[in-house]
Amino acid sequence: MADGTSTARADVKTGHCLCGSVRYEVRGTLRPVVNCHCVQCRQTHGHFIGYTSAEREDLVLTEETGLRWYRSSEKARRGFCTVCGGSLFWDPAEGSSIAIAAGTLDPPTGLQTVRHIFVAEKGDYYEIEDDLPQFPGTMRGNPL
Repeated sequence: MADGTSTARADVKTGHCLCGSVRYEVRGTLRPVVNCHCVQCRQTHGHFIGYTSAEREDLVLTEETGLRWYRSSEKARRGFCTVCGGSLFWDPAEGSSIAIAAGTLDPPTGLQTVRHIFVAEKGDYYEIEDDLPQFPGTMRGNPL
């Protein structure tokens, strides 16, 4: 606030990597969780990953000493901690939002998983056994 006082906002969510060398706040709305089964996510995380997302302007890094970015493709870069190896962000080159690994958020998140994407690339060592919608590739063009 302009007068130097601050108030806690109910919609602020916090999160961090395993060691705390990357900490963040989300000061806005988080999208429901989408499980991504693409090859890059499985190689980055060791398994499929649940991502939420927020507007890039709503993500505030409160500690970033360990944060580094890896350009994983022409379409996006991935943010990770160089100290503990935690993978936190998927930042697309286009658009105004950034994906946040849902497991890095502090509970309670209040989020729900709503779908699976890139199921055509899922690993052969597991099955998707819930009743959530599944998409062979991206969910673009499919409303939440």
